[in-house]
Amino acid sequence: MLTEDTICAISTAPGKGGIAIARVSGKEAITITDRLFRAARPGKTLTQAHSQTLTYGDIVDTDGKVIDTVLVSVFRAPHSFTGEDSTEISCHGSLYIQQQILRRLIDCGCRMAQPGEYTKRAFMNGKMDLSQAEAVADLIASNSAASHRVAMNQMRGGFSRELADLRASLLKFVSLIELELDFSTEDVEFADRQQLTDLVHTIQHKISRLSDSFSLGNAIKNGIPVAIVGETNVGKSTLLNWLLNEDKAIVSDVKGTTRDVIEDTFIYGGVQFRLIDTAGLRTTNDKVEKMGIERSYKKMEEASIVLLMIDATTPAKDAAQFINAHLPRLNGKEVIVLINKQDAIDKTQQEALEAIALPGTHCQRLFVSAKENQNKKALLDTLLSLSHINETDDDSTIVTNMRHYEALQRALEAINRVSGGLDLGLSGDLLSRDIHDCIDALGEITGEISNDEVLGNIFEHFCIGK
Repeated sequence: MLTEDTICAISTAPGKGGIAIARVSGKEAITITDRLFRAARPGKTLTQAHSQTLTYGDIVDTDGKVIDTVLVSVFRAPHSFTGEDSTEISCHGSLYIQQQILRRLIDCGCRMAQPGEYTKRAFMNGKMDLSQAEAVADLIASNSAASHRVAMNQMRGGFSRELADLRASLLKFVSLIELELDFSTEDVEFADRQQLTDLVHTIQHKISRLSDSFSLGNAIKNGIPVAIVGETNVGKSTLLNWLLNEDKAIVSDVKGTTRDVIEDTFIYGGVQFRLIDTAGLRTTNDKVEKMGIERSYKKMEEASIVLLMIDATTPAKDAAQFINAHLPRLNGKEVIVLINKQDAIDKTQQEALEAIALPGTHCQRLFVSAKENQNKKALLDTLLSLSHINETDDDSTIVTNMRHYEALQRALEAINRVSGGLDLGLSGDLLSRDIHDCIDALGEITGEISNDEVLGNIFEHFCIGK
């Protein structure tokens, strides 16, 4: 470790509650905790306790006055989260009690932990690699079944194992190539170039797959962006309120009410969706409304799914004209042509709207009435299907971290250079350099290659106590 300090912090959420946990970690963790602890059984001390055991007793002040009755968990190195001697004091969740226990721990030799210091120590002591450490923060922040599943897979080492396999294969070959350089005057070849070419193609495919998963991973982590777009007064704000089950946006018959982007999230089927209500698309001379419309187009481009809303009472010819005018902007996106106010039309009008041609395989039609609560489940089920998140299994590796994505991009560029070099018949020393670049980029993800600046930037965003 970089420090011999023994650290302490409250590891439970800030505020009062039923219980709170004060965590202590470091060389003196058990002996320091023992100084302020009085076991219920006379003569029993924490220094005598076995690892992974609980001891019941009191935390006492310097004058022997009881601060709280607690349970103390003892973990002896290396069998703890940090890999160091550790204790966890489970106390009542009073803010006063928490502060008094921290005061006593500090008086007895601890210092307050920095944000993420426990997880940083776990990384430094080899309890987890860097990608697993980052997954701890993602797990804490997870707010849907999908984000929880991805974080758990990464924390358990699924991503790390894939990267380790790639690095091991490359290291084997680069070692053979560099061995050839030692015998350069004898014109020998230890690394079979065809096998290396096959390996490079395999690694290109795997890194590309991991890199391409980032768009899905980012959506899982932050919510699938769903843009609600359409002309004024087609019911976009009503739809937003309907899906969120709250009056988030102002609903009015006055055109141009929504002038800025309104966003909020909801969870359905274990997946988080980020709804984006946009300004109505129309020709206007109002400068503020024009700015809102420009933002609407920008959000359309950023969204994964677009709800292109049509007022069902609009003549089919006008509806088709609006759809055809905007679909080119949505090329490659999942689009639901959402025909709202179904309750206000008859069968003939509905058939005319159903006859409008929808080009492309990523475009489908759905009739709803946000005001009358019609077809809500059908819309939600369609959104869930278009998210494609539940198509992934628990063992799927999905990249959710920008740092990982950037490292994968550098690894892909390096392995592409290796592939090009093999095609050109470049010498082993030039191939070796690019292979090492790929190995290093992959190593940055797991922390096998890291520096204090990177580590500091990662762990400073953790909460104190984790």
